[in-house]
Amino acid sequence: MSRPRVVVVGSANMDLVAMTPVLPAAGQTVLGTDFVMVPGGKGANQAIAATRAGASGVFLGAIGSDSFGVTLKARIAASGVDTSQLRVVYGASGVAVVTVDAVGENTVVVAPGANAAFTVLTEAELSAVRRADVLVAQLEIPLDTVLEAARAARAAGTRVVLNAAPARELPTELLDLVDLLVVNEGEARAVSGTGRDEPEALLRAVPRAVLTLGADGAWYGDRDGTAVHIPGFPIEAVDSTGAGDAFTGALAVAWGEGRELVDAVRWACAAGAACARHVGASASLPRREEIDALYATANATGN
Repeated sequence: MSRPRVVVVGSANMDLVAMTPVLPAAGQTVLGTDFVMVPGGKGANQAIAATRAGASGVFLGAIGSDSFGVTLKARIAASGVDTSQLRVVYGASGVAVVTVDAVGENTVVVAPGANAAFTVLTEAELSAVRRADVLVAQLEIPLDTVLEAARAARAAGTRVVLNAAPARELPTELLDLVDLLVVNEGEARAVSGTGRDEPEALLRAVPRAVLTLGADGAWYGDRDGTAVHIPGFPIEAVDSTGAGDAFTGALAVAWGEGRELVDAVRWACAAGAACARHVGASASLPRREEIDALYATANATGN
């Protein structure tokens, strides 16, 4: 099987991750237990996730001219992602400040830095989008850039996967260009006004949608009448920070390989669960063998 070409247009951040027994309330200081600094950002994470899951991955984004930018590019490239068109802009790279509690729940604050300067795609960047099997985008970069990439993808017949995160209202023009929408419950409410109680409402905006449900797995629906809940994988969660990115990257790979979407979502659930067993966003993104091993347990139990 040839490797699908997955182009990710999105953000790159340095993740500063503090582990703590409980998440602090407003105005509260808590004593942490550990600290790690790892490359992240939804765009970079999903490019790494897709590449580790079996894609020929390309990342289009922007990093700063600071030391974080040097580290980001080196670590993303070391994961096998094509970073030949990754922009370097003067100033600070994006940074995410992440707090993770003892059961793997987290809070995240993102300072966009160079990501905010990722505007007006070059002809080379647009060409990369046009040659892709699947384009993956999120909302941590300027919306006009996402729109420009989606327009180019649609014109070339490249499938568009939008992970509508962080949650925000989206213009109809962008939703009309989306082939597959991936959202969590908060993001679903921003798009359709409903969450897990009425996920079918997402199909008023897009032809196919996935609602991720954390440990409960995911819901998939399309306008052809499919609407199915796919169970999660029982694991001991350590850090859920990168699980959604692992899910989206693996989903793009599976769809690019030609899997039926219900099966692709099930495989992506295995990727998200495998990721949550480790600490750190990009560091914990699973390789294909780990995804396959966990996915096989669902087939063995008939899930």
